[in-house]
Amino acid sequence: MIDHIYLPVTNIKRSLDFYSALLTPLGKADRWKFEAKAGYPDLWGFGEPQPGFWLKESNASFPALYVAFAALSEQAVNEAFDAALAHGGKDNGAPGLRPQFLPDYYAANVLDPDGYSLEICFKPWLYE
Repeated sequence: MIDHIYLPVTNIKRSLDFYSALLTPLGKADRWKFEAKAGYPDLWGFGEPQPGFWLKESNASFPALYVAFAALSEQAVNEAFDAALAHGGKDNGAPGLRPQFLPDYYAANVLDPDGYSLEICFKPWLYE
């Protein structure tokens, strides 16, 4: 289980635009702002009722990080994939079934503007 992730990004405005677009079809685009306090950096969080995905501006990136976002339908996967590409993401695996994992596992893969590998996945068995 993941409670929260801080993702360092090189351009906060570009990344906020990208993740807002990608997360809107998934119903996760609510944004929070945490002002720097006591040595902590400014953070921008996404999610309700508590943000679990945070961005922080940084000069360094770590492209080996992989994040998967859950979707409620195949349509949401497709919409999030299209939104990601329209906002600077790069195709890293078009939407479709991923039978190498499970027969009805539906996902898409993109690289964000900093090169992080993202998956948007729909697992229908979770909603049956």
